[in-house]
Amino acid sequence: MAMLGYVEKLTDVPGEMTESNVVALRDVGFTERDILDICTVAAYYAYVNRIADGLGVQMETWLADDG
Repeated sequence: MAMLGYVEKLTDVPGEMTESNVVALRDVGFTERDILDICTVAAYYAYVNRIADGLGVQMETWLADDG
C-alpha cells in the first residue's frame, strides 16, 4: 500500500512530494534501488502518456474494446 500511495501522489501532485514520501517506502522495507525503480517506472509512464496525449495519439481499438 505504501508503494501505491507513493505512486498515486507522484502522479497526481508531483510538486508535493517530499523526503518523507521516500522515508515511508524505506520504513516498509523497500531498498534504495526499489525506490528508484518505483519512481522511474511511475515517472516514465506519466511522461509517455503526456507525450501521447500532447500529440493526439489515439488508443488502439483493441485496447479500448470492453468485450
